[in-house]
Amino acid sequence: MKRQVLALILGGGQGSRLFPLTQERSKPAVPLGGKYRLIDITVSNCINSGIHNIYVLTQFNSASLNRHISQTYRFSGFSDGFVEILAAEQTPGNKNWFQGTADAVRQVMMHINDFDPQHVLILSGDHLYQMNYQKFLDRHIETNADVTISVIPTDQSRASSFGLLKTNGDGQIIEFREKPPAEQLPEMRVDTSRLGLTAAEAESRCYLASMGVYFFKISALRELLADDKYTDFGGEVIPAAIDKYKVQGYLFKDYWEDIGTISSFFHANLDLASDWPQFNLFNTALPIYTRRRFLPSSKFIDCQIQKSLISEGCILNNVSISDSVIGIRSRIGGGTRIENTLMMGADFYQGLEEMDADQKSGRPLVGIGSNTIIRKAIIDKNVRVGSNCRILNEAGLEYHDGDNYFIREGIIVIPKGVTIPDETVI
Repeated sequence: MKRQVLALILGGGQGSRLFPLTQERSKPAVPLGGKYRLIDITVSNCINSGIHNIYVLTQFNSASLNRHISQTYRFSGFSDGFVEILAAEQTPGNKNWFQGTADAVRQVMMHINDFDPQHVLILSGDHLYQMNYQKFLDRHIETNADVTISVIPTDQSRASSFGLLKTNGDGQIIEFREKPPAEQLPEMRVDTSRLGLTAAEAESRCYLASMGVYFFKISALRELLADDKYTDFGGEVIPAAIDKYKVQGYLFKDYWEDIGTISSFFHANLDLASDWPQFNLFNTALPIYTRRRFLPSSKFIDCQIQKSLISEGCILNNVSISDSVIGIRSRIGGGTRIENTLMMGADFYQGLEEMDADQKSGRPLVGIGSNTIIRKAIIDKNVRVGSNCRILNEAGLEYHDGDNYFIREGIIVIPKGVTIPDETVI
């Protein structure tokens, strides 16, 4: 018997734009907001939309993602729902890795056919947004579309970063260009006021960008992927579908961010701690699910904290924190000041004996030592930063590869598990 919807979350390639955060993990497994992972956003959107049959496609550094999925998403024994990893695998008919987004779906088509859905929802694992996919599906079915693409209005400064499209009066997509150069942008302008934007909004956001979120009728998906030359959805499958099938647009006007670069990832995280964040973690109608850790409440001793998110299980002693996100199990020593920083926390607590041994050997503890200043940085998990350090990018570098740190777009990134000795200056 056919079931209605199967969701496929594309885990992406090597995640080179997010390096070094993807040095030991896949993009969907990158920590977010102090306690979540990127994959939690898309999976939570599915669950909140009543979609409980989900495959996650990945091929790079998938061990931590697999562990997170298996420990987090366990549906009731009375439900047939699942969230499962489909890693790239060699088969008698295919000896290759995934060659692109469309090829990844093609290579798992046997699993899709086993599920036998009416519609397939294609999603990306590195976007930050909250969407009711049920409304998206309703629009897809109402218009009897073979393919429906979720689109978002965007301005000229960002337009060339996306696949742009044009629609007719019925919302049917009649043209699509993947990341067109600046000289082609005038040809892709549309009157977005027809889609419900105000005149002022339509003037500034006069392009329609693909979000990389698609609904396919299963028949159309099978036929399009039957041609091996199509390896990518944006550059190849969608243009081919427009020529042959009914392809509709679905307008999404709320917050959406592609957080595939260090800069976009950094700013999206810090915005979570702002007065009026664009992505609302406190929306009880649309909760974000993640792994249950049963951590103690955080402890604050003589601290000054402004406009920041502090996750559970932290021990903060006489510290000053502003405009920052502090992850689970973070330990920060006295006199330390942290500004505009994402600290991802730790996967474990050190025992007293281990801490005593580290202190005797002069090795910094997991966390941040005393009298250290950190500004505009990403501190990955399990990092040890010593005392009296200055991590400030004092040279004002945009890009730099250090011995145990990186600078990307002016943001200092300390990779997972690195040790920064006492009195280090960056």
